Amino acid sequence: MNVQKLIRQLSAEKEALERAILELETLVAGAGAVNRPVPGPKRRGRKSMGVDERREVSARMKAYWAGRRKELLAG
Repeated sequence: MNVQKLIRQLSAEKEALERAILELETLVAGAGAVNRPVPGPKRRGRKSMGVDERREVSARMKAYWAGRRKELLAG
């Protein structure tokens, strides 16, 4: 068995596989860019509240502060 000939054959197969992998990665990257939306900038800070959520927080805080005033006046 000629080892050098075997090494050349395996190297050729390796190069062919690397080319095929590169082509497939290029296809996947190209298809992904078309189908995938570009993400927008990440939001920082607090999230905005909706009207209903704002009402709930308002009612909760009114009850909280009413309790606090009651404690301070009684204490």
